[in-house]
Amino acid sequence: MVVRIKLTGGLMMGNIKQTFIKRVARELFDRYPNEFTRDFEHNKKKVEELTTVQSKTIRNRIAGYVTRLVRMKEEGKML
Repeated sequence: MVVRIKLTGGLMMGNIKQTFIKRVARELFDRYPNEFTRDFEHNKKKVEELTTVQSKTIRNRIAGYVTRLVRMKEEGKML
């Protein structure tokens, strides 16, 4: 199952908000909690597999936030 991310007209126009990055990262983390680890490089590949994000910058920002979520969960700082 691939998470489809709809950007206006298929093209990235304008700014991508931080809330968008966090929302997508949380959705991925909630749907696939066992797919992600503390390793950014691994998470980057998983985000690429599980989404349709074409921008490297957006993919990396999502992967970075997912990595942070994994770390927070392991440390017990997340509900």
